[in-house]
Amino acid sequence: MSYDDILYEIDDGIATITLNRPQVMNALSPNMEGEMHRAFDEADADRDVRVIILTGAGAAFCSGYDQGPSDSGRKRTDPSGQTIADYIEGWQRGDAKVEGYWAHMWKLGKPIIAAVNGWAMGGGFWYQLAADITIASDQAVFAQPEVRHISNSSYLFTALCGWKVANRWALTGDHFDADEAYRIGMVNEVVPHDALTARTRALAARIALVPEPSIRLNKAIAMQGLQASGVTSALLLEGALSALAHSSHNDYRDELHEAQRDGGVKAYLQMRDGPFQPEPMGPRSAHARDARAAKA
Repeated sequence: MSYDDILYEIDDGIATITLNRPQVMNALSPNMEGEMHRAFDEADADRDVRVIILTGAGAAFCSGYDQGPSDSGRKRTDPSGQTIADYIEGWQRGDAKVEGYWAHMWKLGKPIIAAVNGWAMGGGFWYQLAADITIASDQAVFAQPEVRHISNSSYLFTALCGWKVANRWALTGDHFDADEAYRIGMVNEVVPHDALTARTRALAARIALVPEPSIRLNKAIAMQGLQASGVTSALLLEGALSALAHSSHNDYRDELHEAQRDGGVKAYLQMRDGPFQPEPMGPRSAHARDARAAKA
C-alpha cells in the first residue's frame, strides 16, 4: 500500500508510522488521518508485525487538525454562506467520527506506542492520549489551544488524568511540558530527545518478545475493559457536546476570521493566543528559561 502523507516502515517486527507533513507541523488533513488508520490496519493484518510506533517528522508529533481553509476556501469554523442547520450538521457528523477513530486503535491486536517527538496539540494531543503507551521527548509540548477559539477537550484526558487535572489544562488551553505530562500520568516516560527513537524501539522490542496471543488478549482486557466501564458512553456524549461547542459561533470568532483574512494564520494565532502569553510551560515560557538556567 502506498501513502502520500505518512511514512510506513517495518523493521524487526516493529511497524513505524510517521506523520509526514512537517511543513505544517504534521497537521491532520482528512487524507493524512485516513492514511494513518489504513496503516494501522495494514500493520494489524501483517503477522510479522508485533508492535506499532506512531511518531511525527520534524519538530512536531502533530499540531492538531489543519486550521487552513477547506476546499471551499473557508475555515471550517466559519459559518458564512451556510444555513444554521447545515453548519451544525457538518460539525455533528465530523465530531461523531472521533470516538470511532480511537475505538479503531483500541480494537487492533497490536499495541500502539506514541513517540511524541515535539509539539502535540489539539487532535495530536488526543491521538497520543488514545495510544496504548506514550513515551515523550523532553522537548515535547502538549496543549489543547483550540479551546481558545471555541472548541472541545476530550473526556479521554479526564479518564486518564482525573477531572481536576483535565480542568486545569482544558479550560485554559495552556501549554505544558513533558515533565508535567509525566507528573499527571499522561505519559509513561520522558527521555532525552536524541534517545526517543532508540528508547521507544527498545520497549517495542521487549513487547515483541511476549507471545502474540498474550499481547493481543491483554491489550483487549485493558482497552475493551476501559470501553465497557463507561468510557464509550462518555465519548458518545462528548461527540454531541463537541458539535455544540464547535457550532457556538459568536462575534469573537468573526473577529478571528477577519484577522486571518487580513493578516494570515500568524495574525489569527496572535489574536487567539496573545492574551495568554507567556505560557506557563513550553519552550518560550519563564518556566523553561528557569530550567535552562538551572542546567547551565
